Amino acid sequence: MTEPSQLTQHIESFVDSSRSSTQQAASLDTIVSLVKNDVVTISSLASFCLEKHLNVFPSKPLDAATIHSLMSFFKERLADWRALRGALVGCLALVRRKSGGMVSSSDAKGVVESFLQNLQVQSLGQHDRKICFELMECLLKCYPCVIASMGDDLIYGICEAIDGEKDPQCLMLAFHIIEVLVQVFPEPCGPIESFASDLFGILSSYFPIHFTHPKAEEDVEVKRDDLSKALMLAFSSSPLFEPYVIPLLLEKLSSSLSSAKVDSLKYLSYCTSKYGAERIAKHAGAIWCSLKDAIFTSGQPLVLSFTPESLGGLGCQENEIAAEALTLLEKVVIQNNDLFSSMIVGDEEINMVLNSISGYQSYNEIPSQSTQKMYSVGRILYVSVKASVASCSRIFQNFFPCLMESMGLPVVNGSKTSSFNDDCIISKRPNHGSLYLCVELLGACRDLAISSGDLASQCVSADETWCCLLQRFSTSLSKIFSSILATSTGKPSHDADVYLGVKGLQILATFPGGYLLVSKSTCESILMTFVSIVTVDFNKTLLWKLSVKALVQIGLLINGSNQSEKSMSYMDIVVQKIVSMISSDNHDIPFQLKLEAISDIGTSGLKYMLKIVTGVQEVVCANLDEVYVRGNVKSTKVIIHLLECYSNVLLPWIQKYEVFEDVLFQFVVSIWNQIENCMAFPVGICEKELLDATMKVMKLAVACCSVESQNIIVDKAYTVLSSSTFLSMKDSLSSLQAQLEELEDTQEMVKFSSRDEWIHSLFTSVIIALHPQTRIPNIRTVLHFLMIVLLKGYVMAAQALGSLVNKLDLKTSGTEYSGGCTFEEAMDIIFGKKLSSSDHVPAERSGITGDWSETGLTNLCLGATNSGLLKIHSFVGLAWIGKGLLMRGHEKVKDITMVFLEGLLSNGRMGALPLEENNCNWDMRLSAMKCSADAFQVLLSDSELCLNRKFHAIIRPLYKQRFFSTMMPILQSLIIQSDSLLTRYTSRN
Repeated sequence: MTEPSQLTQHIESFVDSSRSSTQQAASLDTIVSLVKNDVVTISSLASFCLEKHLNVFPSKPLDAATIHSLMSFFKERLADWRALRGALVGCLALVRRKSGGMVSSSDAKGVVESFLQNLQVQSLGQHDRKICFELMECLLKCYPCVIASMGDDLIYGICEAIDGEKDPQCLMLAFHIIEVLVQVFPEPCGPIESFASDLFGILSSYFPIHFTHPKAEEDVEVKRDDLSKALMLAFSSSPLFEPYVIPLLLEKLSSSLSSAKVDSLKYLSYCTSKYGAERIAKHAGAIWCSLKDAIFTSGQPLVLSFTPESLGGLGCQENEIAAEALTLLEKVVIQNNDLFSSMIVGDEEINMVLNSISGYQSYNEIPSQSTQKMYSVGRILYVSVKASVASCSRIFQNFFPCLMESMGLPVVNGSKTSSFNDDCIISKRPNHGSLYLCVELLGACRDLAISSGDLASQCVSADETWCCLLQRFSTSLSKIFSSILATSTGKPSHDADVYLGVKGLQILATFPGGYLLVSKSTCESILMTFVSIVTVDFNKTLLWKLSVKALVQIGLLINGSNQSEKSMSYMDIVVQKIVSMISSDNHDIPFQLKLEAISDIGTSGLKYMLKIVTGVQEVVCANLDEVYVRGNVKSTKVIIHLLECYSNVLLPWIQKYEVFEDVLFQFVVSIWNQIENCMAFPVGICEKELLDATMKVMKLAVACCSVESQNIIVDKAYTVLSSSTFLSMKDSLSSLQAQLEELEDTQEMVKFSSRDEWIHSLFTSVIIALHPQTRIPNIRTVLHFLMIVLLKGYVMAAQALGSLVNKLDLKTSGTEYSGGCTFEEAMDIIFGKKLSSSDHVPAERSGITGDWSETGLTNLCLGATNSGLLKIHSFVGLAWIGKGLLMRGHEKVKDITMVFLEGLLSNGRMGALPLEENNCNWDMRLSAMKCSADAFQVLLSDSELCLNRKFHAIIRPLYKQRFFSTMMPILQSLIIQSDSLLTRYTSRN
């Protein structure tokens, strides 16, 4: 017997592209001669090796003779169970080839014949069965014409191969094989017709799909939904399956398993669209009865929601069975409009519900079972009306006049439509059932009109029945809905009717097509009704919230449909009134409700939000003037509420749109102009809450501006800063040392005047929010100013310094404009001298030595000042500066960290000082040590106040990880030394 290694060598030679064609041909001849021997081991191994190499080199060029030889070999091996797997995989690899030589039609047909003659698929193992199905699927898809000539033998063989399969992966392939097989024989009277019953018999045994696998579904390769979808595609693959599929699915709707009902409805929805209207019409009666039962008795009842959030949706929570049934109903109504519309109109149960609803006046009076039927009828009517224009007119014409009469509107029947006299007096409050069904019909008509797209089409036409009816009754309906809201008491018993009244008005106001269906006067009356509720009936919580939500929905639909005339009405009646509400002296309505109304209504469209933002800014500026000039306390509270709304609600929405940049820019400049024009603030104006709110808005607004706008803003802010008494241009800014000496004399935080504190705080807010590319005027002066403000105890100055060093250009020469400076010069100003960059820890632990300038923050932190408070402020400033450097990945952060460690350790060495001095300075030293420790939290924690992406900080990837890798060895060394010192100190005392 030839050694297997010899066969392998010849196969490798054959697939080696570097060999000559003569060598490859010789290798192939040798392989063939070895394979033709009857030695089982060689034959099996040959199949295995060949298929492996074919899979590894799928695009290797092969001539027709070679492919024919290989296919002939694999075809013969299909009869040899010992070589079966290799033969199957080899055939599959060759059939899948797309280039470099492909299998001929005759060879493909020969493989199919051998497959059908020699293989008992269901007797094979799972992996071999899967390969069999993959091979058959590939042959059907790639060689349909040739394989179709095999006719009944092919279909019978496939049925035999699939029947009884249970493995999910194999079933996925089997279902797809049937789907493809039907496409191979598309003729209505072809072979598939004879085998339709047999094929369906095989498929039906798997419906509904139910996994009994012991593993959790997420652990298996094939999910239940995937398998169910594959079976559904097989069911719907041929209209010839219709006589078998539809009865089966309708039968399964009576199953006790909810999953079986849901699957049946999904399959019906899909199959109806594939089988066609004519075939489905034969089952229309059975489908309608099954659908109605599924909706009425779906197990879990429909629950109507009376919340503001539900105004824009269905208004009820549907269970899955009812939802799928309604989806199917919509499809069959679209497909067979006349047939199913007639069934709905003539259904006894639906008419019985309509006739009985007038017997109950309010929602609470209706029995639970009757309520469910009423809601089910409402959903059926909604879906049917929304399905098509024809079904809309048919159902509307039959049910709408009856509902109008039930609601107390006398109807006069005419030749085509019904009419109503708008001048007649509405005699009674409508019952809940009629109100609900009326709103459902109106909503369906509105949604149909919106979904049609082309408003000039037949959908919205004066000749359509539903359009005529709506035109005649819209005004009177709006009066009924408005009267319900006007007579509501705010009690929970009226919630259902209030909800329906609001929704009814909202629907009437949002019909597309301008004022074709609902008159302009009616639409504007609806808007005024809602605005009146918002401004007057704020004590009726649900009604108020529903009205605001309705106005938002109306604005969204008007804005989205580009109805210019309606948009003008909305702007004049709603937006203008809401904006004027916040500036009015009417204090009856809580100010928070005013803010809620303007912020919600603003989200209905860009132009509406633009008007509201502009209005809010005008009110803020007007009240700021009251505060600056007169110290009006009431204006202070108004501004605080407005600014909080502006920063927390309006700004997050508008910052996504570039159109608002100029508005924000003008707002910021207006605030600075007001401060500039007011040279003296009243006493007490610097209320912290007001200043904090203004600073927050200033930062967020400036951050949204472009570099060009920021350049103007920072110039303006610097001009105003220069007018402050603290930073008068006639004073020399070189007297930093003298000012520090004054700070050393006090242990309390130094206060500015009210005007100066506002200017300094807002200026730091501007610095924090700037882009790195924004030019800061006289940056040396700004640095000196920020350091003085920092050392007086104002943290925002420290944050501004951190932001400044984070964004300062490392490459600038400092001579591009007057007052500019390089990054290194800025460091000199802040620290008094360039920090050391040594990577080791010297004998004095910190590694920071040398003569420091007395004004440097480092020297102040390490004890050059007698003021403990000044030292604490220095640590805080150094922490934020270090954070700015750390985030941009600058090496100087290491030296700043060493300052913190030195401050932490040196302040702890109390033994070297006299006892009385220890007692005197102990509290201040503890505070300084705490600040040293807190500095690490500032360095490594994320900040919402500054140095983040929102405020355009430069952030180097993985900056925290780099910091830890650099500092950890130093920290470990210092901890060891600290433990040693603590031990000596304890033993000495």
